[in-house]
Amino acid sequence: MSILSDEQIEQLKQIDTPTLCNAIESFNVRGRVDGFLGMDIACLSPELGTMVGYAVTVKVDSTTPDIKRDDEVWREWVLAMDRSPKPVVLVFEDVGPQPKKSAHIGEMMATLAQRLGAVGLVTNGGVRDMLEVRALGFHYFAPGIVASHGNPRLLEVNVPVTIDGVQITPGDLLHGDLNGVTTIPLSIAAEVAEAAAKVRASEAEMLEYMRGPDFTVEGFFERRFRH
Repeated sequence: MSILSDEQIEQLKQIDTPTLCNAIESFNVRGRVDGFLGMDIACLSPELGTMVGYAVTVKVDSTTPDIKRDDEVWREWVLAMDRSPKPVVLVFEDVGPQPKKSAHIGEMMATLAQRLGAVGLVTNGGVRDMLEVRALGFHYFAPGIVASHGNPRLLEVNVPVTIDGVQITPGDLLHGDLNGVTTIPLSIAAEVAEAAAKVRASEAEMLEYMRGPDFTVEGFFERRFRH
């Protein structure tokens, strides 16, 4: 797997996720409705800006009662974060019977994960300890917030998971902000920031025209459908 430099990661953090999605489209490496999460996965910490990192994936369950956790899997999770390319984005697929009552990360686990290079979490389950985790600067992308952690168990580490219909595999590169989350195909990851700059320049030109005194519908069509 090709790992981006710290400078390249920082460049990606300066790009909003919608612009990045537009830039990804220009490479024609995936379908137009593939690779990004929908509105069921919300940005719960928009004030933290943009999140970029490599996926450490885990299947989890906190709503099946009366089953003991497997401490060996927790050990695997910690080691996976430690060994992963940095920064890390945790991706937790809740496979329990009541994912809307699940909560797998709060202040304690977020602090540990951050110490091992994680910058945020993407999950179809719940989260908690919002004020404390925001203070850490740790991103949450989830359907919502739940007060209790229930009976939390990590089931499998670094296996393919599915969040909102999108399969995410260990090592996938993720990008998210207040607009949502997308994967970045690794084959174009080193080039997509430059493509995003071109998208911004093109959009800026069109916006300037639409806001300017010379705007006409005919002129708009000419620019919009220019080949």
